[in-house]
Amino acid sequence: MTDTKWIVSVDWLAEHIDDRNLVVVDCRFALADPELGRRQYLTQHIPNAFYLHLNEDLSSAVKEHGGRHPLPDVEKLAKTLSAIGITSGETQVVVYDDSRFAFAARFWWLLRYLGHDRVALLDGGYRAWETAGYPVTDALPNPTPGEFIPNVRSQWVVNIEQVRERKDLPGVVLVDSRDRDRYLGKHEPIDPIAGHIPGAVNYPWQEVSDDRGRMRSREELQRRWQEIAHGREIIVYCGSGVTACVNLFSLELAGIAHGQLYAGSWSDWCSYQG
Repeated sequence: MTDTKWIVSVDWLAEHIDDRNLVVVDCRFALADPELGRRQYLTQHIPNAFYLHLNEDLSSAVKEHGGRHPLPDVEKLAKTLSAIGITSGETQVVVYDDSRFAFAARFWWLLRYLGHDRVALLDGGYRAWETAGYPVTDALPNPTPGEFIPNVRSQWVVNIEQVRERKDLPGVVLVDSRDRDRYLGKHEPIDPIAGHIPGAVNYPWQEVSDDRGRMRSREELQRRWQEIAHGREIIVYCGSGVTACVNLFSLELAGIAHGQLYAGSWSDWCSYQG
């Protein structure tokens, strides 16, 4: 994938790493070990990068309903973004992980949800940076505070009531982003109930990148989505509203009208079952 406003190469980042208007964010994380990403960051990271934690910074507290990674409190996240130097509408942000965009895309989507469009993912993530031989560090950056004022695009999110009302309407397609076995209910490693939302079609999030974590070409992404893209309302979900953002990112790269996120996703849906 060539450099675009939404995705940049490690060469581009290396060239711009000291730009005064650039903020780099490390979103490495592991569901099985929630502190792994922070430990990795403290050991080594891309110079000038700040660390944001999926559970602590990019989600809010888990409740009975709402899923395993509810959207974060807007004002709290805005304060965090200001603290690491992001000014809404002005600062260029580059975000990376080492999980084929799984967690970086959540942050990309959140920034855009809050009205900030100057954000790109690092193609290939941390591994691509290391493989290219660019420097890493354990030094923590010193932020120059910014001023992030959120302008929430509330229409980008749907809740369970809206999914129930709209999923079977003509012109609406519900996309399940989980792997095929979880969609089919053959395997469910996290949530208490296996299966998928009735009527959903399956487009696993991993398919938008190769095994090196590099995004597929615009043409490949357009072919991937061509069967459902034209003139239809697309609602995307996954297990908890995280990896669904990878599919939303790929839709944007393909030039397809912006999809909506069912933020609670399967973990919210199945919390109402039984």
